[in-house]
Amino acid sequence: MNGEILSSLRPQSLDDYIGQAEVKKKLKIAIQAAKMRNEPLDHILFAGPPGLGKTTLALVIAREMGTNIYITSGPVLERQGDIAAILSTLNDGDILFIDEIHRINKTVEEIFYTALEDYKVDVMIGKGPTARSVRISLKPFTLIGATTRSGLLSSPLRSRFGMILELQFYNIEELVEIIKRACKILKIEIEEEAAHFIAERSRGTPRIALRLLRRARDVATVKAKTEIDRILVEKTMDILEIDKLGLDELDRRILKTIIEIYDGGPVGIESLAATLNLEIDTLKEVHEPYLLQKGLIVRTSRGRVATDLAYSHLGYSSRIRGGLFDGSFGELEEDQSEN
Repeated sequence: MNGEILSSLRPQSLDDYIGQAEVKKKLKIAIQAAKMRNEPLDHILFAGPPGLGKTTLALVIAREMGTNIYITSGPVLERQGDIAAILSTLNDGDILFIDEIHRINKTVEEIFYTALEDYKVDVMIGKGPTARSVRISLKPFTLIGATTRSGLLSSPLRSRFGMILELQFYNIEELVEIIKRACKILKIEIEEEAAHFIAERSRGTPRIALRLLRRARDVATVKAKTEIDRILVEKTMDILEIDKLGLDELDRRILKTIIEIYDGGPVGIESLAATLNLEIDTLKEVHEPYLLQKGLIVRTSRGRVATDLAYSHLGYSSRIRGGLFDGSFGELEEDQSEN
């Protein structure tokens, strides 16, 4: 699949964008007001798990505002000079989109404070005793930040965003609509039941729904089929080892590790990641949100715990977990950082 087709799968306007109704409603008002006043849009922070459309929304906003957008990511902004160089090239109303903004080097984050409020940036010139600070004026611009972990943003940076919008997982109907739209662009037919089957296994995430659709399309191509039907999708899921809840092999291994090695939990996130040989960020940002949403694990002050649903889904006998909780979740609470 070429880049042009991949790009065309992204909606071109807010009206074309499927899902996130509350977020779109707030954006439409803000965009209309900014255009009526002939001002840049206020700074925006999008927060939510990966694959929910944060980058797509930023691109849509740029089109709606009729401005240029420059895209970068937090980890590459390591020096004040990097940030100053980007900001100084922005024109009136341009949009700077920073993905994974929570991963900006904290020692250079301060340069954004005056840039976002006063459109000015302080740059150090020279080194040692002759070093001096020079203030550079910037043209009014809009910063759009995207983060999978908004809690890691410092309070000073977070407070400078005029709009903080949380993206939610998509429901089945929204995902079906996204899949059908993609099929029209990809020029392939799909049965209603097959679209629902894919949506149910997409973890509430458009990116995953489109990935599964492309894999089903591959199978259809190999089998010389012009339509994606339920049987073809079932075969695709078997090949990908994705079960009826949308769990892949690694998701199931996470649950099995909690159940078999840690006796159902609780287990701290660092211990779990080390046992699985996974990065903590991958575990917390990619896998855990969906497992929590589906009620397969819960987080307590002592760590992660597998629920009865996880036991039954994987074919284990349920057990009473030694008084950790009494059937209600009243004692469950957000885990501490060391968990």
